[in-house]
Amino acid sequence: KGVLPQPADKLDNNMDEIYDNEILIDVQTLNIDSASFTQIEEQAGGDKAKIAGIMLGIVEKQGKHRNPVTGSGGMLLGTVEKIGDALVGKTDLKVGDKIATLVSLSLTPLRIDKIKEIRADVDQVDIDGKAILFESGIYAKIPADLPEKLALSALDVAGAPAQTAKLVKPGDTVLIIGAGGKSGMLCCYEAKKRVRREILYVRDGGSTERLCTGSLGVSAKNDLQRSTERLQKLGFCDYVFSADATQPVPVMEKIAELTNGEMCDITINNVNITDTEMTSILCTKNDGLVYFFSMATSFTKAALGAEGVGSDVTMIVGNGYTKGHAEITLQELRESEALRKIFTELYA
Repeated sequence: KGVLPQPADKLDNNMDEIYDNEILIDVQTLNIDSASFTQIEEQAGGDKAKIAGIMLGIVEKQGKHRNPVTGSGGMLLGTVEKIGDALVGKTDLKVGDKIATLVSLSLTPLRIDKIKEIRADVDQVDIDGKAILFESGIYAKIPADLPEKLALSALDVAGAPAQTAKLVKPGDTVLIIGAGGKSGMLCCYEAKKRVRREILYVRDGGSTERLCTGSLGVSAKNDLQRSTERLQKLGFCDYVFSADATQPVPVMEKIAELTNGEMCDITINNVNITDTEMTSILCTKNDGLVYFFSMATSFTKAALGAEGVGSDVTMIVGNGYTKGHAEITLQELRESEALRKIFTELYA
């Protein structure tokens, strides 16, 4: 009692009545964050019925979808059903508007009545259910010029490319770990726009690590090859290679080779697995910057690991919100025909 919604163990998810400064949403799709969905999928052994059972259990226990292992949630797509009296005239929303919430499911009161479809390849789950958006909750109206699922997939990771736009400066050498994933491709595009010189990127080894556990089988190897080739064809990267991001020394040696020992000014970590903190730190200059967008990041491993190797890197926690992040991310899909085509094929 008395704590704020994100760290709370349980939220009141009664949707029969809302407070006058809340918005009731009829939920269509949950976009589970990548680290959370990967963990749930592995726990369920890839069985969709078990995935559904785990998700229903999380919401039943907590009144929200906060993964008890990763602590993370995701976001949702839905239709505004009711607006509290105190917000009338204070919000640009109206009943019937289709919106994507830009605050985590780990703090959003949620009720799932039925799980209709699980699209494991894109971490999306279609449901019948309700959710509440607080007065402070940020959101984006689904634009008329982009398909709903396409917009949802990009808005889910909007913080990463928007932070990239803020952090990257002309002349920087930038390393993207997890460059072939959803947030990684957006970050590659944004960094290429900003840096205006050769950029160094790495295609993540996260898929390799998951393959070693045997959880994804042969398809993981095929997916890794396809994502690497996809990234090469996009042309945003000057260097693309596959590596196991949980093995810091080999990746560090490769980066040292490509940069003639200078290492990277900025490293952006987008992976959805654990134990990639030291790879990010060792590949970054001593006075450089590491942006951990991944929700699989351990603060303890990053902080104490950097201390252990005598690294003075600045480390930024991946806040999913930065000013203008939704607009920046959706604009990328409008600007880049190649990026929009890939996102449409994969997520829409």
